Amino acid sequence: MSRPSLWSRIAGRKELGVFLALVVMCVFLSFSTSSFLSSINLLNVGRQVSLLGIMAVGMTFVLISGEIDLSVGSTYALSGLGSGMLIVMGWGLVPALMAGLMLGASIGLINGLLSTYGRLPSLIATLGMLSIVRGVALLMTDGQPVTVNTRNGALPQVLEKFEFMGQGYLFGLVPMQLVFFAAVALLGWLVLSGTAFGFRVFAVGGSAKAARVSGIHAESVKIWTFVIMGLLAALAGILSMAFLPSGQAGRTGLGLELDVIAAVVVGGASLSGGVGTVLGTVLGVLIIGVLRNGLVLQGVSPFTQEVMIGLVIIIAVAIDKWSTRSRTT
Repeated sequence: MSRPSLWSRIAGRKELGVFLALVVMCVFLSFSTSSFLSSINLLNVGRQVSLLGIMAVGMTFVLISGEIDLSVGSTYALSGLGSGMLIVMGWGLVPALMAGLMLGASIGLINGLLSTYGRLPSLIATLGMLSIVRGVALLMTDGQPVTVNTRNGALPQVLEKFEFMGQGYLFGLVPMQLVFFAAVALLGWLVLSGTAFGFRVFAVGGSAKAARVSGIHAESVKIWTFVIMGLLAALAGILSMAFLPSGQAGRTGLGLELDVIAAVVVGGASLSGGVGTVLGTVLGVLIIGVLRNGLVLQGVSPFTQEVMIGLVIIIAVAIDKWSTRSRTT
């Protein structure tokens, strides 16, 4: 049997359609607006999608394993506000960051345990955690805004480094948020496509029963995907707090979980599990970011923007369902 050609392998990849859709959008916007292709605007798009992209990489692991996580917006808020409060209390940067990240990882661990050993559907378990974590954030802050500055007690040298994480530029050009996103995406791609753990994630998502027969501990794999998701949601929340050093538990990250899931699904991941790539997720995140940016440049009202983003999500999920059905028939 002859090996398929390079073009056949490229054309057969699910990401190709997503990439072509992104190219078409970029070409259209480059002709319809004069500022879309400017370096300032493109870097702004990169910065704007970075936090969404960091969380979407984590959601890629969860969806491929056949699960879903609706608590990411609340985790994003609690971890970011928690680290900010610790810095205001006079903590050093590293301990405050580690505490925030551990908080996110712990929420992910609880989600994983409830969804596996607790025998709860992940949709229900994480929906409940969404409310619990948001409530904890409100109790922790007493519903008041958290502002990280020297007047509230932050050490000047700590505040400077903290703000650089969210507001700084690498080499004076590339936003630090975009640097974090690129690093997370690269690491996620290496883990998912080049390690035994990545293979197990696909195996469990494709068929948990078959994975168990093969000797894979399906529950452990799923728990780790939730921990990764919680860790990355915490990282995104901390970077958000560093970018705009103020937040409120009742509003920060509200509804963000829907954007995260949408970006991963637009990028080609299947809600049924077993299908998805980090490259596809990055393209999906860029599509949503470019679409939002293009609508703003076109002067489209924010209300119409929400309608159009919703249509893109519905179309992406419909394509996913139709393609899944065609593969199984």
